[in-house]
Amino acid sequence: MKRANLSILAITLGSGGAEKVISLLLKKLVLDYNVTLILMYNNIHFTIPEGVNTIVLCPTSSRERPFYIRFFDSISFIFRYNRIIREEGISYAVSFLALPNLMNGVISKLNPSVKTYISERGFPSKNTTHKISFYISKFFYPLLYNKCYKLFSNSIHINKDLKDNFNIKIPMEVIYNPIEIPEKIIVPESLKLSASGLKIITVGSLNENKNHIIILKAIASLGEKYSLTIAGTGNLQATLKENSAQLGLNGNVNFTGLLKDVNSYLLQANCFVLSSFNEGFPNALLEAMSIGLPCISTNCLSGPLEILNDNIEIEIPKSEFYKAEFGILINSDDEIGLAKALKYLNTNPTERVRYSKKSLERAKRYNIDNIYNEFREFIQN
Repeated sequence: MKRANLSILAITLGSGGAEKVISLLLKKLVLDYNVTLILMYNNIHFTIPEGVNTIVLCPTSSRERPFYIRFFDSISFIFRYNRIIREEGISYAVSFLALPNLMNGVISKLNPSVKTYISERGFPSKNTTHKISFYISKFFYPLLYNKCYKLFSNSIHINKDLKDNFNIKIPMEVIYNPIEIPEKIIVPESLKLSASGLKIITVGSLNENKNHIIILKAIASLGEKYSLTIAGTGNLQATLKENSAQLGLNGNVNFTGLLKDVNSYLLQANCFVLSSFNEGFPNALLEAMSIGLPCISTNCLSGPLEILNDNIEIEIPKSEFYKAEFGILINSDDEIGLAKALKYLNTNPTERVRYSKKSLERAKRYNIDNIYNEFREFIQN
């Protein structure tokens, strides 16, 4: 049976969440389709599977291109992308994130026989807080997204936002982020032993949205029994190091920088914290759960409630925490609630064990095999 030709369009294959999802899906897609990966810029962090036809539209990194140059890049990319779609005989054109999605809307208009699938990965209303991007999105999202065949996101709340606030009318589905279950995991019973105090880890870009400062403040308020590993890099790294010193945490906080092997650090911890103001669907939280870490997360706009509490709505009193089905939830930007949650896990080893088991149980739902079957069904039907 002849295999169909499928393309994936992305800005880069850097170290972000959407890029991680693409890298995992490619491993499965290449077994069922003739796959062409089209990257706008030459940022590649994840390994591309053998057999994937990779085309990079610009040989340099996006970070090396000034904003006004990237604007003109995007115009030329549309023409080149359209030519690739035709030359490669693409039947299914998939895109991730706003700019590639808008380009797919143009492609859908120019190539009616090509089925275009677009994927929104962040909460749109929160990703368009600047006036210019807000008005551009309000105009172009309904204009071009609605030209595409179908849309999938990684959260019920994202789809609702697209429908209610951006007038998206095409069929929309939710396909959650996949993870690979690691070979090495934490033995839950081992988390009873924590004489040296809670070893906390957080993973993600060091930027304003991730709000790492509340973890530093929470630990500072609790004393020396708590240590923190911050895995990732970003524009706030120097600031967070200064904050750490000012709070007297120099010996308690380890900044790892960008990592290829995050799992080795997760295995050394006994608690994971996600402190973000908003997420699409947090890969870092899922990966920590797949290792077997008990997790604390802000109940931000999309993702954590679905992962940790089956999307059952809750009300968390200010400065308190909520013991959800698969982890602990706190309000966004609530350092007192976080401190209380950390203290609760530190003083209740049986709860660390219980939530470790719950994490391992929950992670199976998002195994790459399960998610890919949903994705293939979405493409083929």
